[in-house]
Amino acid sequence: MRVAIAADHAGYDLKQVLGHCLGTLGHEVIDLGTANASTPVDYPDYAEAVGLAVLEHTADRGLVICGSGVGASVAANKLPGIRAGLCHDTYSAHQGVEHDDMNVLVLGARIIGVELARELVRAFLAAEFSGEPRHERRLAKIKAIEERY
Repeated sequence: MRVAIAADHAGYDLKQVLGHCLGTLGHEVIDLGTANASTPVDYPDYAEAVGLAVLEHTADRGLVICGSGVGASVAANKLPGIRAGLCHDTYSAHQGVEHDDMNVLVLGARIIGVELARELVRAFLAAEFSGEPRHERRLAKIKAIEERY
């Protein structure tokens, strides 16, 4: 799977660890920055970059990391067609894909540890949208909301 990954300065160290983890799991990693933890950068830029990679089909899924994950989640969800979820447990990481067709996982580097982050990424990437009628119906309603605005 092609996975776009990006982080602001607060998420840089976790991005590096997870990028390596993705590679060892056999995924193609598309690193969209940032380049270090010492230069402050703005999370919306990186959330947008990952979202665009998913929308343009250069990546199958995306992963965005900032300090809390909240800001990056808000920013990523501004792109129509992006369904980003901030997850701190494996159930949400896989259920978000299975039920809501989540295509971007957002993590808070100051909130979770490395081992949990690895588990969340594995759960997110292993999951597939179920396509069940109730989930299709709800997804259509989300898309309709995007189209109205």
